[in-house]
Amino acid sequence: MIAQLAGILVEKRPPWLLVDVGGVGYELEAPMSTFYRLPECGEPVTLRTHLVVREDAHLLYGFASEGERRLFRELLRVNGIGARLALAVLSGLEPDALVAAVQAAEVTRLVAIPGIGRKTAERLIVELRDRLVAGAGGASAITLAGANVGATPGDPESDAVAALVALGYRPAEASRYVQAAAQPGLGCEALIRAALKSLMPH
Repeated sequence: MIAQLAGILVEKRPPWLLVDVGGVGYELEAPMSTFYRLPECGEPVTLRTHLVVREDAHLLYGFASEGERRLFRELLRVNGIGARLALAVLSGLEPDALVAAVQAAEVTRLVAIPGIGRKTAERLIVELRDRLVAGAGGASAITLAGANVGATPGDPESDAVAALVALGYRPAEASRYVQAAAQPGLGCEALIRAALKSLMPH
């Protein structure tokens, strides 16, 4: 599995880009959310990747962040969503906006994305609503199946939410408990303990 590429950005032609890694050129497809963050051609670039192996081709997809890759993979888990449509979704809405649309069940916002009809939009909402949730830091700290999308690494509240999800709590519940327990200056471990303590019967 190719998980990451670091090299020189040679060419970018949405949705395609070419990265030279030690003299070997890798062609990738990427969503517009990634293209907006790419450097100029000739500059160094590092991308998280997702490899799809088919009988007729090996397809490599590139993402500017781990969060975008995780969101891409969550979209692939939705019935009827393939890689091309998942890229279209990430190109149509920034990750935090997509999560907000799913949480608010904004069907009209989702159907504005090319290739997404009403039934597909409703399926996205039903299947992703419990897996995607805005973290304690708001839309900029999205928790995706226990991982942060666009959050600042080491953010205590986001890390605490991820930890509760890993313990088996639903993302929405974890976020609610952490927000209720949050206090200024409280570190991740202390925040987790406070949140868990609030769940215990008195």
